[in-house]
Amino acid sequence: MRARFLVILLSIALHYVALSQASASAERREHLYKILVIGELGTGKTSIIKRYVHQFFSQHYRATIGVDFALKVLNWDEHTVIRLQLWDIAGQERFGNMTRVYYKEAVGAFIVFDVSRAATFDAVVKWKNDLDTKVQLPDGSSIPCILLANKCDQQKEGIVNSPTKMDEYCKEKGFAGWFETSAKENINIEEAARSLVNKILLNDKLLQSSDSKDSERFALDHKIANGENSRGGNTKSCSC
Repeated sequence: MRARFLVILLSIALHYVALSQASASAERREHLYKILVIGELGTGKTSIIKRYVHQFFSQHYRATIGVDFALKVLNWDEHTVIRLQLWDIAGQERFGNMTRVYYKEAVGAFIVFDVSRAATFDAVVKWKNDLDTKVQLPDGSSIPCILLANKCDQQKEGIVNSPTKMDEYCKEKGFAGWFETSAKENINIEEAARSLVNKILLNDKLLQSSDSKDSERFALDHKIANGENSRGGNTKSCSC
């Protein structure tokens, strides 16, 4: 009798576990975000992606031709899975006509320069301007873009030696932030990606909030147009 009672209790417990898992699965949200990784040739874009996605670094990458892809899956929290589709766009594309196709539907970007080659920093503003003119968020604003000062394990050239000047530069040029990174030493890659994803999620929430308000406003305008008050009654006066 006791054994039968324990079996019943176990079956009830398993039933509630299954219901709980089903409920958690139903509440789980998934996002797919397209992220651009752009900048001059040889700045380490491919190395950054390989380090971030595969935790791997090699000194012997061949130059990316055209565009390459990688997928990073993040279990952001217990209710959210984020898939980042990372587009590794070749530096030699340099603002060509095809970049408009590559940029389409992107919601975030990294622009990468090499701290040991000042010329790659000089080109950053051109990449940023090209990005801003070819892709925008639904409200017309620029997609969040983070500047990566890569190869920070090497000797630095230019204003990257001054964090204050870099802060001012990023604010002036409309960057969402900047990080010193090193794919070789695995410095700040995860932190930079997390910062960008946070900004993308914030934009998503703001957009959803705006859509919700627009829907409510449309419903209210529709009611008013049809002579309904907020309680569902008729506001039209009777002329009889």
